[in-house]
This record gives sequence, C-alpha cells and structure tokens, in this order.
Amino acid sequence: MSDWQPSATFDTLRLRARLNTLVRAFFAEREVIEVETPVMSLAGNTDPNIASFSLQFSGRTDGASRTRWLRTSPEYPLKRLLAAGFGDCYELGRVFRDGEAGGRHNPEFTMLEWYRLGWDHRRLIGETAALVQAALTLVGRTAQLSEISYHALYRQRLGIDPHTASQASLRAALGDVVIDPTGLTRDDWLDLLMTHRLQPSFAADQLLAVYDYPASQCALARLRDDDPPVAERFELYLGPLELANGYHELADATEQGQRFARDREIRAQRGDIAPPRDERLLAGLASGFPHCAGVALGVDRLLMAMLGTARIADVLAFDFARA
Repeated sequence: MSDWQPSATFDTLRLRARLNTLVRAFFAEREVIEVETPVMSLAGNTDPNIASFSLQFSGRTDGASRTRWLRTSPEYPLKRLLAAGFGDCYELGRVFRDGEAGGRHNPEFTMLEWYRLGWDHRRLIGETAALVQAALTLVGRTAQLSEISYHALYRQRLGIDPHTASQASLRAALGDVVIDPTGLTRDDWLDLLMTHRLQPSFAADQLLAVYDYPASQCALARLRDDDPPVAERFELYLGPLELANGYHELADATEQGQRFARDREIRAQRGDIAPPRDERLLAGLASGFPHCAGVALGVDRLLMAMLGTARIADVLAFDFARA
C-alpha cells in the first residue's frame, strides 16, 4: 500500500504553517481576537445547498437530543459571542460538509471566519483583500483588487440582467454547456452561469470582489430596499477560485427564523434531512445583535490559489482518499 504517504509536499505543509502565522499576526495587529467555538452542536446548518454530518452521543444529555451536528462553519456560535458583547473576533479551524469530495472539495477543510463591528460588507471587502494580498507575498505574488456589482458583472460579460432575465434567457446564456434542467431554479441557473461562464474567465492574478447579490440569494445577509432589492453580501475570487463569502449581517431574529423555516421547507420538498434550527442563535439575535459584517474564507482554497493548483489534495497533509 503506497497511499500512506502525504498528499501534499513538505514545502506546502510548511507554507500552510507560515500562512497560519501570518493570519494570526494580521488580526493581532488589528486587535481582532482569536476564539474557539464548538465543533458539535444541537443545531445544524439549514441551508438547502449544504449537507451536514451528524453523530450520536452515547453519554448523558439530561433529556437533550443525542444527535449532534458537525459544524459547516463557526458562524452561529461566533454570532452568539457578538450578541453577548464580545466584540471583533475570528476563528481559524476545521469545518465539515457531507457529500463534498473531489478535485476542489474535501469533506473536512479549514475555514477562517471573522466579524467586524460597525462595518458593512463593502468595507469588509478591503480587509479581506488585504489579507489575501499579504498571503500572496509568501509565494512572491501580487494581485490587484477590482470590485463589481453582481448586476454589472452579468450585464457586462453576458449581456443579461440577473435580476429580471427569464429562466429561458439564463439557460440560453450557458451556450454549449449542457445541463439537465430537471428541478433547477432560477438561482441555480445564475449559479451555473457563474461557475461555467464567468469564473473561468477571471484573470489569474486579479482579486475580484462581486457584491450586492439578488435578494433570493440573501443567506444570512441583510436586504437593501433597492429596485429591485439586493442582498448585501460579497464573494471574493482570486482568478477562477472563490475564496471568501461575506455578509452585512442580518440582525433581525424574526426574519432569520423565517429564513430558517424556508430552508427547512425546501429540504422537506427535496426529501432531504432538515437539521434543527439554532434556537440559541435566534435568542442571541433577539437580545440585541450589533451592526456588523462578517466573512468566511477557505484557507485550503487560498493555498490552492497561492500555488496555482486545482487539486485540494495538493495542499492537505492527507486528503479524503488517504485519511
């Protein structure tokens, strides 16, 4: 058996260690505090497009469910810290997503997530780009930041309005990309245009921040009452690789509860397991959540972009096949 060997080179593993050191120094300079939050939770991620791992706890639970969910991000407990008054904070650690294994995905991976009080998503773009630019210096590279709205990106590069175009128009814009349309929604077609038509054309040495998404893609972001309304979120790309996803965070517990309910309805319609919603997060929001922005950055994706590889195995000590 030869697959006992690591999937990444020793130089890459040393680069990962240097990147972790850089991240901690970056936030220490800005007085953003590192914290650690639970990996297992009574609640899970209800997002219909993210699958969670669960496990059964065999010890005493005092009547609580024995089912625990492995986190898909540290977002919910970090927000509970913010609601309690902790202030600017970040976490660098492992997260888990079921069903995601392949060239660019591993079921367990490293996520960096942080929150800034008093900021919106546009301001956070600058800090996220600054961190990526600092990371690139470790491999002697630079990248300039460009920002564009979601609407302008689709109008300029595909000639369509992502807010008003029909599904037929979105399908036609895929050109020769053949996709089974069964069960696909309008947002699915927009996502396919991003992954198949737009991302491959992003310049290799450019940081591109795409901001203000359709309201239907709000996730945990605030909505702004434009015409049409938009979700105050951004995604940051280095070349074709998506590195980060950030929000001007929703602070309304009632609205968040309604979004959780919609997620669970979609899961039920698909026949998917619906993890319980995080009642403690909702209680934290209801107690008085601060105005803030937050972002999650995939550390393995960043390493892939730094090294110019399309294989996540190249930046992991042992990928899923060798774990």
